[in-house]
Amino acid sequence: MASKNEYDELFQILKERFESNMNRHPNLKWKDIQDKLHQNPQKLESLFQMENSGGEPDVVGFDEKSGEFLFYDCAVESPKGRRSFCYDKAALDKRKENKPKNNAIDVAESMGIEILNEEEYRELQKLGTFDTKTSSWLKTPENIRKLGGALFADLRYDTIFIYHNGAESYYAARGFRGVLRV
Repeated sequence: MASKNEYDELFQILKERFESNMNRHPNLKWKDIQDKLHQNPQKLESLFQMENSGGEPDVVGFDEKSGEFLFYDCAVESPKGRRSFCYDKAALDKRKENKPKNNAIDVAESMGIEILNEEEYRELQKLGTFDTKTSSWLKTPENIRKLGGALFADLRYDTIFIYHNGAESYYAARGFRGVLRV
């Protein structure tokens, strides 16, 4: 858990990032977001973990139905502190040798975030250029996961590619991006 000073520093980082990237949230006001964060301290801890693992979280929208602000990991490449993970615990348990240190689904859950799905990933790519040297696991539909697969995505040749891999695979250049709803 972060200290008060660390939270104060995080607020400053988030505010500066918000103001430097208005194209990601043109109709939103920082004060509204800050107020909502003060009302939800557990979400602030999630943002601290997103930032601390290299995610560079920023507000990318507002969900009118739920009344929640959406924070995505907006680091140019998949967050450094969340790479070399297989997809989920079942995949981790399946590996007998050369196990990765963890799995993306459990780490996301422990941070209080969800892995981006394909639609969210495509929305992120409209806001900038992400994952040109790395890739990111995506929330995988159950029918694919039951067959042993998992989805990941990246941007190459000015095109978003959605791929599949065995869920137990892991690579130094593959991490995951998350969404936090506040």
